[in-house]
Amino acid sequence: MRLFRNRIKRAQLEGKKNRMGTALIILAAGKGTRMKSDLPKVLHQVAGAPLLEHAMRAGQALDPDRIVVVAGHGAEKVEHCAKAFNDEAEVVLQTEQLGTGHAVQQAQAALAGHDGDTIVLYGDTPFISSETLTRMIAARTDHDIVVLGFDAADPGRYGRLVTKGETLERIVEFKDASESERAINFCNSGVIAARSATLFDLLSEVSNNNASGEYYLTDIIGIARERGLSASAVRCSEAETMGINSRAELAVAEKTFQDHARATAFENGVTLTAPETVYFAFDTVIGRDTVVEPYVFFGPGATVESGARIRAFSHLEGCHVAQGAIIGPYARLRPGAELAENTRVGNFVEIKNATIDAGAKVNHLSYIGDAHLGEATNVGAGTITCNYDGVSKHHTDVGSNVFIGSNTMLVAPVSIGDNAMTASGAVITKDVPAEALAIARAQQVNKPELARKLFDSLRRTANLKKKKAS
Repeated sequence: MRLFRNRIKRAQLEGKKNRMGTALIILAAGKGTRMKSDLPKVLHQVAGAPLLEHAMRAGQALDPDRIVVVAGHGAEKVEHCAKAFNDEAEVVLQTEQLGTGHAVQQAQAALAGHDGDTIVLYGDTPFISSETLTRMIAARTDHDIVVLGFDAADPGRYGRLVTKGETLERIVEFKDASESERAINFCNSGVIAARSATLFDLLSEVSNNNASGEYYLTDIIGIARERGLSASAVRCSEAETMGINSRAELAVAEKTFQDHARATAFENGVTLTAPETVYFAFDTVIGRDTVVEPYVFFGPGATVESGARIRAFSHLEGCHVAQGAIIGPYARLRPGAELAENTRVGNFVEIKNATIDAGAKVNHLSYIGDAHLGEATNVGAGTITCNYDGVSKHHTDVGSNVFIGSNTMLVAPVSIGDNAMTASGAVITKDVPAEALAIARAQQVNKPELARKLFDSLRRTANLKKKKAS
């Protein structure tokens, strides 16, 4: 029976492998020497996500049936990143850096039998939109090859797209361009779409007879035209084609992303009182009529519903904040924090992997982790859920309308019933029944004049030490 199921699974995988559809080839083999980093260039981050993930995310909108990432430097780390985003991605190795044409050829075996279109993307170019890629696929219905181009404000050393009407005649690398060709400002992004079989057939004829001695992917346009195949170019904004090659360019890319994210927030009805100080992640979602105060940082996975207020100097990641909640100032919401309507999380409070029900308040200097707080519960200042015993994490469950006294230690696993109360300074190690008051602290004892005697003794000891030292 197991053998039969395995045969079915292999047949299903083979059918998926050979069906028509769109494939992505993402070039991610560059060393990125200008980054001056041990980390592969494509793993440096913009808006909380690796450059490679940005490229994969854009291509994912096409619902590709195959994704092939061409890796080189730091291939194991690149593969880990690629599969973390899509576990069906296949990573192939380019052991020698012989140009973009050679890099694409490394994906040929992985795409054997693929009978659809392939788009070649770049792992260090994070801003190409899914809408642009969709337009390229649409243009493929009328042309054998489609290239993505942009009008450059400063063409510099970009490859030039030489067109005649709507036909793309050839792509000329800057090093090989004539003066008249260098005057063209319609430039090559490097992104190309073609039928898989056509792409690899054309690449088989590319030579390295050029100024750099490399196999240029762009040479397939000239070869295609000689064969009578049609080629065209789709335009996008120059900002979409921004490539990242240095730390300075990485900073520019971050600024570009943040400027766009802030503008989008305004368009969606979000108030940013000091927009230049607010930082978004690639997937931040904020509802209308939410107010975000200065110096708020959103890490990956943060969602804030409408009508919330995020006060200054707060840090949110991997969390969900419902309508009417007020967070901060100086609050930290970590992954797994789930806050219901009209909750309050105040200054220097940290919430991690915890659900806070509607109307509950944690206003001052507290840590709530691996926990549940019921509706309208109030947590006093300095309260901590002691969730980690050095080996395992444990859960704390607090019911509704509970009052947790200031400086309470809730030693998990422990539960507090509805309408219960803990005394200030309590160390709660046992479950507290509903409506009960839990007192767990040593009885106070006052020793008359003992403080004065202790201070006198300490001063005598200190003076003796000083005399011996002199």
